Amino acid sequence: MPPWCTPAAAEDREQRHHAGPRDLTDEGRLPALAESTQELFRRSSRKDHAGTGDLQRRFEQAFGAPADQIVRSPGRVNMIGEHTDYNDGWALPAALDIGTDIAVRRRTHGLLRVRALRLDTNDERPLTDLRPGDGPEWTRYVRGCAALLRDTGHHLDGADLMIDSDLPLGAGLSSSASLELGILVALLATTGSDVKPTELARLGQRVENEIVGVDSGIMDQLAVASGVAGHLLLIDCRTLAVDPVPLPADVRILILDSAVPRSLAGSAYNRRRAECESALRVIQTAEPTVHALRDVTENLLALHQSRLTAVEFRRARHVIVENRRVLDGVVALRRGAVDEFGRLMNLSHISLRDDYQVSGPELDLLVGIATRAPGVLGARLTGAGFGGCAVALVTADHADDAAMAITAQYRRATGRPGSASICVPSNGAHVRSTVL
Repeated sequence: MPPWCTPAAAEDREQRHHAGPRDLTDEGRLPALAESTQELFRRSSRKDHAGTGDLQRRFEQAFGAPADQIVRSPGRVNMIGEHTDYNDGWALPAALDIGTDIAVRRRTHGLLRVRALRLDTNDERPLTDLRPGDGPEWTRYVRGCAALLRDTGHHLDGADLMIDSDLPLGAGLSSSASLELGILVALLATTGSDVKPTELARLGQRVENEIVGVDSGIMDQLAVASGVAGHLLLIDCRTLAVDPVPLPADVRILILDSAVPRSLAGSAYNRRRAECESALRVIQTAEPTVHALRDVTENLLALHQSRLTAVEFRRARHVIVENRRVLDGVVALRRGAVDEFGRLMNLSHISLRDDYQVSGPELDLLVGIATRAPGVLGARLTGAGFGGCAVALVTADHADDAAMAITAQYRRATGRPGSASICVPSNGAHVRSTVL
């Protein structure tokens, strides 16, 4: 059994989850760091992103030799299908054209050396003593990827890594999955191994579950691993099948950051998941062939409503109807009915607000402002909720004006520094360039 899977390690992760982050810098050798993976991207934007050429220059300055490869790992936004993944349902995310760049060079020194530009700091561990469960949170993702690759039979001789990003402040855009998949692809590039996207996603999920201690589903990692430019991804979270769905060229994805920290997202996420599991157990006592809420129809839920608490019923109803919205949304996009897809996004937000209860005043305000803006077809919160981002679908010719108008009105109403990013779907994590 890997050391990070022992009962003692699991207990330590649970204590960290409830007590909050703590400074576990390696024997005082590193400066104290911000303890959230989101901090890795806090000062990041398209404006200050180094770019490939500058990243190569900085890498050589830091490590004394040029990078072998530069890996691009996208962020992701879920267009519809929220909190369905851990219920074996369907989701419709997109890999984004904003994300994480990782320069990597294979070494034979037996070390994992990492430079994080946005934190202006370093991490270094021997590959034989990675201690993935220790250290500042962002290092757990990096060390954890290396530890799992070694544990699954991939031989690593050593690597120097430099991380940069043009993701905005992490708020539901899967900065952790972007980091995980980018590190995995970068380290695998040093070995010459070729791993399928589904297996990469599983490894990334294991980092979250076993090392960081977040009981997440696999949708984020699968979207980051499997992205297709110009397409959303219909993900079957039971089979892990991925079906690219073309997004019409005359629309854009508008990411709207509420600038509200997701301070409750971790504990509330776990509670919502437990409430879904509780509702499922009640239904299974009468319907033993049901394996997940994905298998429950609206009629079957109504039949057993009296046996569920009000909270269990609302949570299950959101999941069941959200699954239908995903499949209806795919049908709409395939026939070019972007207005209908936008209407389903609006309904999804209402369900997340009322049935799943993961929205908040600022997100509701932001979504309301967005849906009234010219050219916006639909909007909803995206991600776990309790702060973070909303996503809107907007016609391409209105995208710039909508981004400016929505953020200006939101700032006036709340005093928060909301921001917007206009995006298109991109390819999944990949080696974007090889330095010869």
